[in-house]
Amino acid sequence: MTNPVCWFEIYVNDMERAKQFYQTILNVQLNPLNAPSNSTMQMWAFPSDMNQYGTTGALVQMEGIVAGGNSTIIYFTSQDCAIEASRIENAGGIIHQARMSIGEYGFIVLAIDTEGNIFGIHSMQ
Repeated sequence: MTNPVCWFEIYVNDMERAKQFYQTILNVQLNPLNAPSNSTMQMWAFPSDMNQYGTTGALVQMEGIVAGGNSTIIYFTSQDCAIEASRIENAGGIIHQARMSIGEYGFIVLAIDTEGNIFGIHSMQ
């Protein structure tokens, strides 16, 4: 079996604010995606390389879907999650769980983005 996650979507209320937050803490550039026709959706994708390990996804703003209060946590990969964690509060987010060891599986940080969504950052160091 391959890794079961193939895509993720983080629903947002304010696309510009959410884009700025994730671009700042992850030091990446998000790119616009074409939304389905006859849709009010707005989508901005995280960078991806189909030849490398990992999953990609997008920020999504859709009429009728409110951000926050969900029970799904997406983990972003990192060389050292302390680096991204140091950017979270200045970008408008909240540290929910400071960098902590998860034993042989490395380290994680849990945070809340500008839209109220909880997310994680994982690294082996």
